[in-house]
Amino acid sequence: MASGGGHVAALWTEVNRCGQNGDFVRALKAVNKILHEAKDDITALHCKVVCLVQNSSFKEALNLMNNYSKLLGNDLVVFEKAYCEYRLNRVESALKTIEAASEQTDKLKELYGQVLYRLERYDECKAVYKDLIRNSQDEYEEERKTNLSAVVAAMSQWGESSPEDLGLSETTYELCYNAACSLIGQGQLTEALNKLKQAEELCRVSFADDTDMTEEDIESELAVIHSQMAYIMQLQGRTEEALQRYNQVIKLKPSDVGLLAVTANNIITINKDQNVFDSKKKVKLTSTDGVEHKLARRQLQAIDFNKALLAMYTNQAEQCRKLASGLQTQNPGQPRPVLVQVAQLCREKQHGKAIEQLQQFAEQHPESASGIKMTMAQLYLTQGHVTKACDILRSIEDFKHKQGMVSALVSMYSHEEDIDSAIEVFSQAIQYYQSQQSGSPTHLALVREAANFKLKHGRKREAISDLEQLWKQNPKDIRMLAQLISAYSVVDADKAKSLSKHLPSPDSMALKVDVEELENSHGATYIRKKAAKPVGDTVPKEQGNVEIKKKRKKKKGKLPKNFDPKATPDPERWLPMRERTYYRGKKKGKKKEQVGKGTQGTTAGGSADLDASKTASSPPTSPRPGSASSSAPGASGAVPPRQQKPATASGATRKKVPQKKKKSGKGGW
Repeated sequence: MASGGGHVAALWTEVNRCGQNGDFVRALKAVNKILHEAKDDITALHCKVVCLVQNSSFKEALNLMNNYSKLLGNDLVVFEKAYCEYRLNRVESALKTIEAASEQTDKLKELYGQVLYRLERYDECKAVYKDLIRNSQDEYEEERKTNLSAVVAAMSQWGESSPEDLGLSETTYELCYNAACSLIGQGQLTEALNKLKQAEELCRVSFADDTDMTEEDIESELAVIHSQMAYIMQLQGRTEEALQRYNQVIKLKPSDVGLLAVTANNIITINKDQNVFDSKKKVKLTSTDGVEHKLARRQLQAIDFNKALLAMYTNQAEQCRKLASGLQTQNPGQPRPVLVQVAQLCREKQHGKAIEQLQQFAEQHPESASGIKMTMAQLYLTQGHVTKACDILRSIEDFKHKQGMVSALVSMYSHEEDIDSAIEVFSQAIQYYQSQQSGSPTHLALVREAANFKLKHGRKREAISDLEQLWKQNPKDIRMLAQLISAYSVVDADKAKSLSKHLPSPDSMALKVDVEELENSHGATYIRKKAAKPVGDTVPKEQGNVEIKKKRKKKKGKLPKNFDPKATPDPERWLPMRERTYYRGKKKGKKKEQVGKGTQGTTAGGSADLDASKTASSPPTSPRPGSASSSAPGASGAVPPRQQKPATASGATRKKVPQKKKKSGKGGW
């Protein structure tokens, strides 16, 4: 304790008491009074630094240590200085401060592990925590295991190699959550989801006895678990369920800005080019202050990448280019920013400039050229330049001999009717597998496809070598031998004859099939009709090749409708009607004198007979009113005029009614 009077001693007592009670605000006031009395008191300066750190005044504490660096020295406050730099997100400075310390204490190692984790140096961080767990025994062992499991989970998700199983017991929900994150990185989504459900149960159990924790506080603590569950559902294609859980997390408004940023980013990826208004609201959550210090570098890059895509979808071309250029500056060899810029150029119909930019990137970064050249080929195909697309694809060394690439190139060359180039693609691929994997299934499959392609396009001479190679590999392949003989029949007939000796006999090749049983089977589409047995005596066939002509059956003639088999048929029935003896000719004018025929419904010959005034006594057609004597029409034998028929005398002469000539013209009556 610093020397001084009673007043200073009382102040030190106050500092000690406040430090034990955790009241660092009052302790700082007492320390300031001590420093007012003794400005260069090292113990008081150290206590002031501790009080400032406990009150989260990291910047003020760091300034104090820098101002009194000579007095305090490097080793006295090395932990406090490194911690302040770490909390102020000066991670690189904190690392240098720790590495410059003369002695690595346990608390300094703890901080060293945190710094390495923030710098994403996971292998070194894992070694630090394993050493701490092995060589320390205190009440913070559970926290160290939690940090170690977090390192393993980060290595699984963002590391180059799969992490080892350290056998950590999952007794807390933090350990269980980290184990689930590790499973996600390994692609075991179902197991990870079950592990997250277990972590949720452990979290609820751990806070069940805490009366200060409300249901809202518990849900806020579970927010990170629910967000990770939604991420797994999104990976599984259950986007509706994932979106619902993401929105629930957003509504809770958790204090962790990193969690909010990741959740909002995942919602944007689900929306894509739809629901742009919601995405523009969510993108603000990804730009909150402090997000860059809470997330890993790859997470930040993914968020910036999605921002660029959203700017492209919302037709913000300049914003899209700016974000993509920033990503490219951070990662010059990463092809994603270039692809975003190319997509924006294609939306602006600048395909030539897009291809030029892709070509430039492929030349500068050959390690990433494969995917870029694929995109160039796709752009050439959309413009109809098939040959250029083929040239680009053939320049990809990693893929040009793959079966899928050979198939695509042959199809495109066939579309362009460039058979020679297609055969050349086959030849190069066969030569490659001949030297690398001779006789492998891939090699033989390529040879077989090349032979079939050549035969299909009439290149039998070129197909002979491929067919011979296949036949030597499998001499029992009769189909291949038949194709080889067919090819040689055009080039060398003698060779074809010699090869035909290897064909099996016709009897061995014939299929023993019962045709009748096959035709009568269920589902047969064609059934041969059986010949009908002849009625009566059948004439046996003589031995030899004598053929008996079959007599045609005469068809029965049709009989008249009123045919009477008992009546004698007319002997003149075969003569024409006019030549028969009983023909009297046609009766003309039979119906011309009927009433109603002629002009206005009258007849010329019978008009006199119908005139009632010329008859001697013509009764009235109907009785008159008031007459005393009336008789029935049939009483005197007279026939009423309406019932009379006109008389047709044989010698009566008829007047011809002159017909009016029709007027020619377009008009009617």
